[in-house]
Amino acid sequence: MIRAFDTLSLPLLRWLDAEDAHRLAIQGLKLLPAIKPRPDVANLAVRAFGLNFPNPVGMAAGFDKNAEVPDALLRLGFGFVEIGSVTPRPQSGNPRPRLFRLERDEAVINRMGFNNDGAEQILRRLAGRAHLGGIVGVNVGANKDSADRVADYVRLIETFAPVASYFTVNISSPNTPGLRNLQQASQLDDLLAKVLEARDRIRRKSGDTPVLLKIAPDLSLAELDDVVHVARSRGVDGMIVSNTTLARPSSLREQLRAKEQGGLSGRPLFRLSTRMVAETFVRVEGAFPLVGVGGIDTGGAALTKIRAGASLIQLYSSLVYKGLGLVESIKADLTSTLLRTGRDALSEIVGADAATITAEDWPV
Repeated sequence: MIRAFDTLSLPLLRWLDAEDAHRLAIQGLKLLPAIKPRPDVANLAVRAFGLNFPNPVGMAAGFDKNAEVPDALLRLGFGFVEIGSVTPRPQSGNPRPRLFRLERDEAVINRMGFNNDGAEQILRRLAGRAHLGGIVGVNVGANKDSADRVADYVRLIETFAPVASYFTVNISSPNTPGLRNLQQASQLDDLLAKVLEARDRIRRKSGDTPVLLKIAPDLSLAELDDVVHVARSRGVDGMIVSNTTLARPSSLREQLRAKEQGGLSGRPLFRLSTRMVAETFVRVEGAFPLVGVGGIDTGGAALTKIRAGASLIQLYSSLVYKGLGLVESIKADLTSTLLRTGRDALSEIVGADAATITAEDWPV
């Protein structure tokens, strides 16, 4: 079914404007039959943040911003889905065009600007599917015009705790002016203190909801030192490494399109994001797990990200070019690797190459 969906949809979607194609993909997923997914093999299971993931391959935030198709994605083989980014009030985002394919680079540039339906409507959708199970995380952000962005995050934690499998505190989108300033140590410490206090305050009613922090790949190593120190001292449950980059590698072939403002994702982000996973892994020292995202488009790339230090991985941009069949392909490659090397679980290789990767020349 997935092969047929890809065969029919990919040529059509690539012919359309990128944002129109995304909208059509969401509508197409709504029409998929409610088939029961094939069970994952046991050795792909991952336990992280107190949650049991059937496999390590997740859909990254940004695809299903409004929680319209999380269950369709889970049925297609994802081990977890992250919806959002959600803001307290509905937000239209930046003017179109704001989503661009770099075809020859298998990359995407976006400057969406946290466009979403707002907390009230998205909460209704998640509450309506809560009985279905599956791991569905909620990526939270601040409204662009908010007078108190920290209060936005706190409000969203309080609102979504009953229906979120986990939270991702997104302070690393490059498309909301000033948002990345929240990665600075003093501001981050205040934000995490209040977010975790809100989570703990409603724990009695909503249970223990893990809080993850999503960071940019453009941090300096000194800034990363500060971020990890604050995250560890405040006791976050994990980190997602990384968001899109403002950098434009010299290797990009679509040089004209690369001049568009916004965050770059896809294959050209792979080396930088993987380096940041490894750098974060050695600093975290096992205090909490990491989710690796950025440029994963093959089973080999997924394995590299795991060996750099990621317990879980997420996809998005690569699906534009490879289709949904990529999910099963990655899982098959990871299973084959475990079988070939005689290992029982992916946890046995998490971070195996981190020290080596951090000793390499910085990716440019």
